[in-house]
Amino acid sequence: MSWLELSLTIHATQQTGVESALEDLGALAITLQDANAETPDERAIFEPGVGETPLWNDIVLQALFEAGTDRAGLVHALGELAPELAPDQLNFREVADQDWSRAWMDTYQPMRFGRRLWIYPWNVEPPNGDPESVVVRLDPGLAFGTGTHPTTALCLEWLDGADVAGKTLIDYGCGSGVLAIAALKLGAARVIGVDNDEQALTASRVNAERNGVADKLDVCPPEFPPSPADLLVANILAGPLAELAPTFAENIKPGGALALSGILDGQQHELLARYANWFDDLLVASRDGWLRIDGRRKI
Repeated sequence: MSWLELSLTIHATQQTGVESALEDLGALAITLQDANAETPDERAIFEPGVGETPLWNDIVLQALFEAGTDRAGLVHALGELAPELAPDQLNFREVADQDWSRAWMDTYQPMRFGRRLWIYPWNVEPPNGDPESVVVRLDPGLAFGTGTHPTTALCLEWLDGADVAGKTLIDYGCGSGVLAIAALKLGAARVIGVDNDEQALTASRVNAERNGVADKLDVCPPEFPPSPADLLVANILAGPLAELAPTFAENIKPGGALALSGILDGQQHELLARYANWFDDLLVASRDGWLRIDGRRKI
């Protein structure tokens, strides 16, 4: 069996409307990729924050339809539902029967973060090597976030160096669950994954089960547990990070550790000033124009 793939490049401001239109027209699956990325790994879907969409300015959107779908009819219907689209933006091709949403995994390779933490896709078997290596097995096609984006990488590196053994951690904006699972594989006693996207919560549960840590992961919408955690990591956006500062402070124990990412170079100054009200030892790490701020809750 084959399928019909519709591909188009749009601006980020168009994404919500165009995606909604395609879903109304019967799209079976939709993926979003960075139109300006140079390599397959960089084209991996970015892990959105809670209530956020990908941060790219230009997006390649691919929608999958049944093979017999009328192309001319789709073009006409999209003209009605998304009149800002020009017909020459729409590209069609037949794709073979395959696990379409995971096809790019063939180019996804294992990556190390910090000293011992590795992220492996499900189609690559880890070698029997260093006994200190900590391996997270991830299905990148199931949800957002694979470790390839600099913000996720910065958070994974922080987790690798943090004292998480026996601790509780909140992963705010958990996406695929990669940060939550990494913390548990590194020895955390319990993690609360927070996201307002039900698909992300489902993906986090499934990925946790496949990594054998589901019994230590709780997932929930953006409502915090009654007792503070030892650590909190949030890979979202600068705006929500600023708004959530007092909430994060209330939900981290005195002396507890914090890591924030999803921050562009230049946005750190306001965040550093705001978080200084509740946190000490604030430091900034950078990677490819993205930043991480980490610190410790005042005692």
